[in-house]
Amino acid sequence: MQIGFSINEMLFLATLVTGAAWVAWRFKLRRLGAEPVKKPWWVHFGAELFIVVALMFTCRVAVADWPRVPSGSMEPTLRVGDYLLVNHFAYGPRLPFTNTAIETGRPQRGDVVVFRFPPDVSQFYVKRLIGLPGDVVNFDSGVVRIGDAPAQVQLLSDGSGAGVADEDRGQWLLRETLEGRSHDIKVNPFVQGRMPIGALAEHCTQQRAGAWRCTVPPGQYLMLGDNRDNSMDSRAWGFLPHEQVYGKAVRVLFNFSDWSRAWMPL
Repeated sequence: MQIGFSINEMLFLATLVTGAAWVAWRFKLRRLGAEPVKKPWWVHFGAELFIVVALMFTCRVAVADWPRVPSGSMEPTLRVGDYLLVNHFAYGPRLPFTNTAIETGRPQRGDVVVFRFPPDVSQFYVKRLIGLPGDVVNFDSGVVRIGDAPAQVQLLSDGSGAGVADEDRGQWLLRETLEGRSHDIKVNPFVQGRMPIGALAEHCTQQRAGAWRCTVPPGQYLMLGDNRDNSMDSRAWGFLPHEQVYGKAVRVLFNFSDWSRAWMPL
């Protein structure tokens, strides 16, 4: 079992420390019979912060939290600087350190999933879940399909003309549909998925560069970025173990650089 140490674990430890200070202060007040004029320093920096810290920890672990998107690997769905609303009720709260789940649901194909990065579980990543356990995933020139179903893809933009974001210029914007659920992806016309898949080689067969077929192992998921030619995803580090799933990203809360993205559903 991998042990992670992230903001959640730090908040958990802070909750324990401030909680212990709060209990100690309650006992001391009982002995004194009245609150002193001058409080000890550990009361100001410990006991009086307990409720705030505990609420922050409980909210992040059990209800929802709001990570910031640091890279363009999920463009065009997510943009750099987006703050995400992550719903923990979708899959169930995760306990600190071990990420053990009190499960209320399972990730579904097409979900935008926040998870602990398998090579370093102290980091959180966000990608799209493409393949469920047992799925046969076909990848060709940046587009995926499941099993023998035909690829369903629609060209939205060739990356030119007015209204195209700077980071999308020269890129193909496509609408991909998997099992009835649609999402937008971005493909570099000069690359078209020709990225190494060394981490998936054991479970995949490769017909040519940019074309491969994988069977997802039990208890794991195939994760890809929507920016298919600029994403460190399962192709780089392998399948995602179920126990590293953290939550489901459901909305963009806001982006300080583009307020039009506020409360945008995913």
